[in-house]
Amino acid sequence: MDFKTLGKLAEEYGPVFSLRLGSERIVFISGLKMVKEALVHQLDSFVDRPVVPLFHEVFKGIGIAMSNGYLWKQQRKFFNTHLRHFGEGQKSLEKDIEVENRFLCEAINEEQGKKPFNPHYLITTAVSNIISTVLFGHRFEYSDEDFRRFLETDNEAIVLAGSPLSQLYNAFPGLLKHLPGPHQTVLGNYQKIMTFLKKEVVKHQEEWNPDDPRDYIDVYLAEMEKKKEDPQAGFNLETLQVCILDLFEAGTESSANTLRWGLLYMLHYPEIQKKVQAEVDGVVGQSRQPTVADRPNMPFTDAVIHEIQRIGNIVPIGFPKMASKDATLGGYLIPKGTAINTVLASVLVDKKEWATPDTFNPEHFLDSEGQFRRREAFLPFSAGKRVCLGEHLARMELFVLFTSFLQRFTFSPVPGEMPSLEGVLGFTYSPKAFKILAKPR
Repeated sequence: MDFKTLGKLAEEYGPVFSLRLGSERIVFISGLKMVKEALVHQLDSFVDRPVVPLFHEVFKGIGIAMSNGYLWKQQRKFFNTHLRHFGEGQKSLEKDIEVENRFLCEAINEEQGKKPFNPHYLITTAVSNIISTVLFGHRFEYSDEDFRRFLETDNEAIVLAGSPLSQLYNAFPGLLKHLPGPHQTVLGNYQKIMTFLKKEVVKHQEEWNPDDPRDYIDVYLAEMEKKKEDPQAGFNLETLQVCILDLFEAGTESSANTLRWGLLYMLHYPEIQKKVQAEVDGVVGQSRQPTVADRPNMPFTDAVIHEIQRIGNIVPIGFPKMASKDATLGGYLIPKGTAINTVLASVLVDKKEWATPDTFNPEHFLDSEGQFRRREAFLPFSAGKRVCLGEHLARMELFVLFTSFLQRFTFSPVPGEMPSLEGVLGFTYSPKAFKILAKPR
């Protein structure tokens, strides 16, 4: 079920309606008012995750993204604490972003002048290297074939997980379990991904020094020792692997996709690209890298990045949730245990909220003085207790990397080959493969 069809159904049946998928009834919630009511004003009512058969095979209801209750709270709290305290939190993260930024710009520089190139895996490797440094304590070379295969396997799984046949598996798992189809590829891919992650964990176990933790895996191994008496908190090797997968995907997919959408929109709107470059030149210049501290002085660039996120619409149907108790929404009773989807796309293109909802327009985020303005209907990371864990990291990455791209290069389409702005809907919404030219400035 794609988000455009859901938008039409919402127009016909209102902001709260339900559909039957197999034996399950799923409630869809649309528009800013109702999505905010569900996620913010009733934040304890829709905090659980339902069992989604395809994901349950992989994530097993443990980890962070798909778990519930006490285990979920413990795992989420642990990651947040690690991110805050490890290497002074923000300073350490920003340093990781700046280091990766240099590698990425050099890699783009090597591509230029040769021929048009597809930026997909350069960007994905760079973004995943930032979360890899947090999780594994190291980055991967762009030429690392094993890591490239790992990223391709993960990307294919995410795209196929949203396909109609995979959705059918979620409706009739017992029936389709033994039949061929994309759901089998998704499950096979995740087996390979888990093997790759397991190698990292085993290596950490062999080298582990509790007095000198290097990264998330090291501090998690220490927590496993501490929490031996509390098995309900789930600190064990199986949960660790699922947590790594959760955090790796959350820390890679949305930021890498947003940056690809960003380049695509710069190809289509060269005048906006020039305007960003003028602001970068005026505030940062050419002698140093942009930093997060530059953001308040660059309202136009900030507005452009927010508009890329709005129109890029990476997770259009949000992550599935479930009523954790009986609740009332829009006059309807939603019984405990009912699966719900908050359609984030309906908020990001809500006609009542945006002047030109279907057009790329950074003015959405600027006031009459040209200063940046926040918008209530900007919810690409969702909201409430299940808000995206990586929001803070993603915002830093998007600003530093996108600004650096336009500081160092001018991007243009291959002559006669302007890529489409129509995306590919898998579990996330991503641009179709495209090639670009990058001219150093």
